[in-house]
Amino acid sequence: MIEYKVVRMKRKSVSITVSDALCVIVKAPFFVSEKTIDDFVRKNEKWINDAIAKKKRKNELYSDEYVKELFEKGKVYLEKRVPYFSELTGFYPASVGITRAKTRFGSCSGKNRLNFSVFLFSYSDEIIDYVILHELCHIKHKNHSRAFYLEVEKHMPDYKLRQKQLKMLPDNEKNS
Repeated sequence: MIEYKVVRMKRKSVSITVSDALCVIVKAPFFVSEKTIDDFVRKNEKWINDAIAKKKRKNELYSDEYVKELFEKGKVYLEKRVPYFSELTGFYPASVGITRAKTRFGSCSGKNRLNFSVFLFSYSDEIIDYVILHELCHIKHKNHSRAFYLEVEKHMPDYKLRQKQLKMLPDNEKNS
């Protein structure tokens, strides 16, 4: 039987996640019995084992040395491409940084600070350029409205193809 930690909370359903530290966490409503949770975990044992294997591969893939290489690549790449796309669009960020974010490739703060995940720089230039342009366009449009995507398309007519490529990456290779 798989070891897991139960977190009880106000919610309607039971869910399972595997943390980066390879801990299995079951979130459950207060009213669900231990037996029901146990059965749920048993029923999802294959998914849990697959998720643990993916996390292990991802942890091995992103060694400290590799992350340092990505950081250096990202720094050089952003120094060239952010000014290029800023000139193209007329949108200039207050600052640009690289983080170790695992849940998204890029972000634009309310104060127009752009941050990019170091893990973005393991992908093709076409994907990286799309994410840079996407975040720059958030300087003008702080949402994902039709106007936002028209702005992206104006500067990158093939953005839908790049976006599709980004979405097609396997889950264990995505962090957005």
